[in-house]
Amino acid sequence: MTFVRIGGAAHHVVVDGSGPVCVLSAGLGLSWFDWDPVVPLLAPHRTVVRFDRPGHGLSEPAAAPPTAAGEAHRIAALLDALALTGPVTVVGHSIAGFHAEAFARLHPDRTAGLVLVDSSVEERPRPSRTAALAHLLGPALAATGLPAALGPAVRRAAVRHDPAPTALVRRVYRTSRVLRGTLLENARYGVVAAELLALRTTHPLPRGLPATVLAAPEGSARWERRQRALARRLGAHYEAAVPSGHLVMLDGPDAVARAVLRPGQEEA
Repeated sequence: MTFVRIGGAAHHVVVDGSGPVCVLSAGLGLSWFDWDPVVPLLAPHRTVVRFDRPGHGLSEPAAAPPTAAGEAHRIAALLDALALTGPVTVVGHSIAGFHAEAFARLHPDRTAGLVLVDSSVEERPRPSRTAALAHLLGPALAATGLPAALGPAVRRAAVRHDPAPTALVRRVYRTSRVLRGTLLENARYGVVAAELLALRTTHPLPRGLPATVLAAPEGSARWERRQRALARRLGAHYEAAVPSGHLVMLDGPDAVARAVLRPGQEEA
């Protein structure tokens, strides 16, 4: 178990395998171990970096609310702390798709490939005004003892057929820190989405960047249309993970591994 300090907060990070680097960042409220089914498929070919964003997994809370640029720079700082200097394939699931794309736009010289795993998509984001409420609500709920009482149960309800060990789920999700981190990221969702749209007009993706949009439509024609539109906008390869729910890394780890290992998505 490794911790590196970024922006004054200790970040939990796990590194496996060897070879060209790929960075895996999970969605809202998820943890490093949610990538466990994917790691054995990647580690023989890649150095696999998993980390918990502030207030997630085992990482400390953030000193400031999240932004698209801030999350992109967080990934760069993490790589610096690990002395990983070459271009990387950055993989973002759900809300972390915003962060991965922002990294590719703001750190093009450090990006070898981009994989968006059932990424969040917002064509017309409306910034939320509830960030301040999230700061207040988290401590208030923690004071009632709700995270310790209900956190693991909420996790189990949200993640169907959850393969994570019970002891690990309890260790992470009984904490008020994870509740507060999740509330804060959710409250900043619209702000981060709007910032990413602005970055698309000022910071183009690297020319010829290998990119994949891996979607889990699961019978939703509207979601498939939005994911295909995202792929067209980014000039990315589109692939549907079928059958799979939103947590593609758990339902279809082979599909995630294939997307990461697509030709061209390796260290330059």
